Amino acid sequence: MQKLYIHPLPVRLWHWTNAFGFLLLIATGLQIRYLDLIQLLPFRTAVVIHNWIGFVLIANFFVWLGFYLFTDKIKVYHPELSPKKYFQASFRQIQFYGYGIFRGEPNPHHPSAYRKFNPLQSMMYQIIMMLLVPIMFFTGLMLWDVTRFASMVEMLGGVRVVDTVHVLLFIVFSGFIIVHIYLASLGHTPSAHFKAMITGYEEIEDETKPQSTH
Repeated sequence: MQKLYIHPLPVRLWHWTNAFGFLLLIATGLQIRYLDLIQLLPFRTAVVIHNWIGFVLIANFFVWLGFYLFTDKIKVYHPELSPKKYFQASFRQIQFYGYGIFRGEPNPHHPSAYRKFNPLQSMMYQIIMMLLVPIMFFTGLMLWDVTRFASMVEMLGGVRVVDTVHVLLFIVFSGFIIVHIYLASLGHTPSAHFKAMITGYEEIEDETKPQSTH
């Protein structure tokens, strides 16, 4: 077993701020949405907490974006430009998640400092971070002050449309967090990937070397 430094400190700070922040957004969002069913906090308090956490996560997003744009770590998000290689690697990863892992087969993806994501993760994180998260923040910002952003809200179809998009993304991110936690438990031990996001070091299993025939 060897240790490989994959998660720099800024990424780990961003990750845990994002994780706890989104959990609090989900909790307060549920109370705001279903006030008759959930009353853990006064309604106004839930709204204020929800809004402030939203602003913290918007700032946190720009910290993440700046770190990757102005360092060579942006290579982590560089896609495989060969469609054939990408789909072959993705299919191998799907096979592993579908049944290979249950048969004790090794993970076909071998992480490195600049290739820490497997093909499925790489595509999914690009969609989430560069499309869904900005839309989530944008719709949240408009709902925060409908009067101030009235013209933009109307241009997008009204409050009902903006609110619906925001709620649908809330459902998407809630599901993503559940799947993310499950996949994070699929290391060589259930806690290996969680530990790596604290220390920065992934524990990589040594590959079995073929015996020499000489």
